[in-house]
Amino acid sequence: MDMPESASCRCFRMAIDLLGKPWTGQILWILQEGPLRFNELATKVQGIGEKVLSARLKELECQGLLVRRVLPTTPVRVEYELTCKGQGFRQVVEAVTHWGTQISESSDQAR
Repeated sequence: MDMPESASCRCFRMAIDLLGKPWTGQILWILQEGPLRFNELATKVQGIGEKVLSARLKELECQGLLVRRVLPTTPVRVEYELTCKGQGFRQVVEAVTHWGTQISESSDQAR
């Protein structure tokens, strides 16, 4: 059953607003590999400040895209891992890449 257009547009806008924030897509993509600690993420997302990374992680956690797990070690370790919903980002990347390939091919043919 199709969603009413207004609900579909609202969901699309919400997703685009989230992904439009700097670093969000890169964080989601890097976490596709598996759980990482804050410093590991900071190293892999080159150029991001700690405050921005922390804010993005909190936002992604609030959206249900990742979980923050405190590990009972000494010293305490914190890991971030994608939820099933967060792992769905891979499908978004694949779909956009496929669409981009089609656009590129049609652009090449028009020349």
